[in-house]
This record gives sequence, C-alpha cells and structure tokens, in this order.
Amino acid sequence: MSPLSQAKRVVIKLGTGVLTSGIGDLDTDRIVVLCQQVDKLRQQGIEVIIVSSGAVGLGMGKLCLKRRPKDLASLQACAAVGQSILINTWQQGFDPHDLTVAQILLTREDLRARHRHNAVFNTIERLLAKGVVPIVNENDTVSAAEIKFGDNDTLSALLASVSNADMLFILSNIPGLIDMQGSGEVVPRVTAITPEIEAMAQGTKQTTSVGGMISKLSAAKIAQRAGCGVLIGSGQDPELFDKLLLGESVGTYFEPSDVPVKSHKRWIAIQDHTHGSITIDSGAVTAILEHGKSLLAAGILKCTDLFEVGDIVQICGPDGKVIAHGMVNYDQERITNNASTLENNVVIHRDHLVLL
Repeated sequence: MSPLSQAKRVVIKLGTGVLTSGIGDLDTDRIVVLCQQVDKLRQQGIEVIIVSSGAVGLGMGKLCLKRRPKDLASLQACAAVGQSILINTWQQGFDPHDLTVAQILLTREDLRARHRHNAVFNTIERLLAKGVVPIVNENDTVSAAEIKFGDNDTLSALLASVSNADMLFILSNIPGLIDMQGSGEVVPRVTAITPEIEAMAQGTKQTTSVGGMISKLSAAKIAQRAGCGVLIGSGQDPELFDKLLLGESVGTYFEPSDVPVKSHKRWIAIQDHTHGSITIDSGAVTAILEHGKSLLAAGILKCTDLFEVGDIVQICGPDGKVIAHGMVNYDQERITNNASTLENNVVIHRDHLVLL
C-alpha cells in the first residue's frame, strides 16, 4: 500500500519553477491542474496544506526586473507586489471546486516562540476543520536575515512537523534525487540521509529560486525526524498524485524515522537557535541516550553562555559533541553557582529533551 493512500494530512511545497513560465508569468494552466489534483486528494479524505513560492518572482515581473535582487528592501518590495497576485490566482484555481483558500504568511520567529508556534498549529487545525485550503508562504515583506527560513523547502518541512502531517511533497522541475555520480537515474527510495546521499545534491542556478537539492535534503531530514514521509518529485507531472495513490514509484521517497519525535516535543526539535550549552559527564550521557532519563544537576560538568529558565540549550557530552537539545528548568547562574543545592534536581526533564 502506498504511503499517500494511508495519509490523512499532507503538505505540498511548490517551487517557483513549477508555478511560473518565466519571470513574472504565472503558469495558470499548471495551477488549474494542481488545484484539480488537490481536490482529488481531498475527495480521498486527505487534508492538504500548500506551501507556495512565487511571490518574489511575480513581483520581479511587475517591477520589470530581470534578475533576483540582492538587497533586502528590493526583495521585500517584490514580495509585497507579488503576494496578492499569487493568492488571488490560487483562489481562482480552486473556485471551480467550491474550495476556499486562506493565506498564511510566516517568519522564522513565528515558530521559535512557543505561543506563536501553538497559534500557527491552532489556526491551521481550524482552517482544515472548516474545509479550507491553507496557502502558506514566508512573509518576505518583513523577513530580515535573523528571522528568515532561508527557503520554502525548510519552511515546508517545519510546517509539516508543526501540523503533524503524514507526508511532505517537495515539488519542483526535477523528477527526484538523481544519482549523478553513479547510475544517472532517480533514486527511488531513501531510508536514511547518509553522506553518500548528501553527495548527490547540487544547488540551483535558477534566477528566481533559492536552494536546490541541498536545501531539499536538509528539509527532508527535518520532516523525517517528525515521523513524516517525504517525496521529492516533479510538479510538472499532471498525474503525480494519481500514480502515487496507485502505488507507482514516482520521484524519491524518504522514509520517516522509526522513532519520531513526539508531538509535544516538536517545538523543541525544530528550533534553530539555542541560548547556550550544558556539558555533561559520561554517566549522564548514558542515562539520557540509552535509558531515556532526565538530566540531573549531578551530571553537569559546566555551562556556557547565559541562559534563563525556559530557554532551549544544547546538551554536550564530555567530548563536546552535541547529543540533544532541551528546555532548562534553571538559569545558568543558579546551576553554576549553586550546583550542590541542585544535585538531585531535574535541570531538563525528559519530556522537554530531544535527542539529535
């Protein structure tokens, strides 16, 4: 049985190259076909969230730019112009199917802060319950370097984790992960992203795009950890989802982790920024990795950088290798200066600890 036929919720990420026929020109025929495919999935009982690129490229066309701007203000201007065109085109594509779309624009900070992370989840849940198709994109009009996802591949993987999706589709103009150094064929299935798999990745050279296969593999890692299967394939295939429902091998399928991060820990798992680190002894490493224990103060060797109660920190073994991320119950000063009074206290509870 195909993974798609068993899925209840999927995220579909569509690259600029899939949605446009040139700078500033939306491929409306393809969007019509994609809307038809989404409607078929919904009729199968599968909820669909779309991550749609294209706003910057559309803005470039309207502003008569031939190359993707390098300065932030120009990129934001392109996004501001293009986003309204993009969402209106999606609504027009879904109108024949009596489906309503909802625009969700996110920055990285929306998923870093726990209350905003929860708000994103709750909003998506309510929209899907109402039969709405969420159309998600990065909020490029306000995103600065420190709050950017970097590319929509990463955004789609984080969204798949947040929304508890069963599958993530990363669709572009390429048919899948190609073994360029070997057979030259599409790799049909990947159980783990090894250095050999990563060596197959190459960046993009498209004017309106960001990322390439390197970013897609990075995104696949994020989604896999959340227990989400990933398919990298061609968004130009009008029968892609039909084939997958029939069990055909299309694109490259990345199997989800055998032991996915639990739902209540996913906010910690997707954090890309930590506030410091705690180095622990070998006994504490064994307790955490092999026995699923919490981190007690007695196992701590040292703390680096200042962190507060509730911050996410790295947990390192005595060799300096990062083994986990966790949310601390005490600040750095108290752990460092009052270690003897905390000896049997839980510094990071196992329910707030994610192994890497």
